[in-house]
Amino acid sequence: MKVHERFLNYVKFDTQSVPDVEIIPSSDKQKILGQYLVEEMKSLGIKDAFMDEHCYVYGTLEKNTDKNTPVIGFIAHMDTSPDMPGNDIKARIIENYDGSDIVLNSEKDITMKTEMFEHLLNYVGNDLIVTDGTTLLGADNKAGIAEILSMAEYFVNNPDVEHGTIKIAFTPDEEVGSGADMFDVKGFGADFAYTVDGGELGEIEYENFNAASAKVTINGVNIHPGSAKNKMKNSILIGMEFQNMLPIHERPDSTENYEGFSHLNDMSGDVEKTHLNYIIRDHSNEKFEAKKDRFLKTADFLNSKYGEGTVIVELKDSYYNMKEKILPHMHIIETAKQALLNIGIEPEIVPIRGGTDGARLSYMGLPCPNLCTGGHNYHGRYEYIPVQSMEKVVEMLKEIVRLYTK
Repeated sequence: MKVHERFLNYVKFDTQSVPDVEIIPSSDKQKILGQYLVEEMKSLGIKDAFMDEHCYVYGTLEKNTDKNTPVIGFIAHMDTSPDMPGNDIKARIIENYDGSDIVLNSEKDITMKTEMFEHLLNYVGNDLIVTDGTTLLGADNKAGIAEILSMAEYFVNNPDVEHGTIKIAFTPDEEVGSGADMFDVKGFGADFAYTVDGGELGEIEYENFNAASAKVTINGVNIHPGSAKNKMKNSILIGMEFQNMLPIHERPDSTENYEGFSHLNDMSGDVEKTHLNYIIRDHSNEKFEAKKDRFLKTADFLNSKYGEGTVIVELKDSYYNMKEKILPHMHIIETAKQALLNIGIEPEIVPIRGGTDGARLSYMGLPCPNLCTGGHNYHGRYEYIPVQSMEKVVEMLKEIVRLYTK
């Protein structure tokens, strides 16, 4: 089966994860794809494929060589982002893309414009998989699943090609930050691994944000506005004041590359009580800690102004920059770079302006940088992936295995 055919099959499954759910998986529908993948892996000859009680899928391609080779892991996640509808995806292929704007949905006037997405022009002549503009596509990360299993199928169908032991895993709930929570690192048994969960073809990532969440609760006092003077304490206005005390230049729309940010994700409330939910991100641990400290100091200032207990800040770390865990094992990065060069793609080392299962797994004892899938515009209606990029990723994965076997 061709890699894009495999991918188009997977996107038919609705696997959205659900934020703020304590159980794993956060949605039972992820198990449906998980069980399907187990059966597909078994049909490919991966006899030990199974899904555990938490919806983690594991399997092994046993080595067929006497050479002393490392055990390599390849990992992708099954869930899709809750930021955009992930059901009833109407995917289609634009063959031999001509470089013009792409009308995704004429009825709803949804067009993907090259003026906004200049990288489209890099794929003139390619075949692009897009949606109808009402859902995300799901290349994040079903493309990674398709690419890993297409690589596995190649080795199964070509037993004369030597390879070491290859471990495969597909995880739930990456998009809601708990994809590595129940991952069985010891049982997985890899010496190191790659998540295949990145973007544009050629990108390799081993630096990611340090990440935290901040839940800010504002406690106000509601009095009839006719008699409110010197008595009412409007929590909505205090919440706005809290936000306005944070640096404007540290918002997501003002940052790039290694610049961190504090992002107000949502806000709700009334005069009596208001909730503000933030995410805090920075590659530098020192700056990361400073951003968190600013939240606490801002709360202290407002409490001194409006009374103790008016502003309550709850900080929770989510994950950390994997760089320090990868640096002692840079052969993983150098091999991936060489694999890309060998298939005619210029590698590009880029920092992740986000997180990945690999960051958590690296701190759990499994060094795990991130590789490209070839997709663009994740988490939104303009998501797309070139068929030819997916095919190149499969070649890259095969080449990584070959290099470690050599």
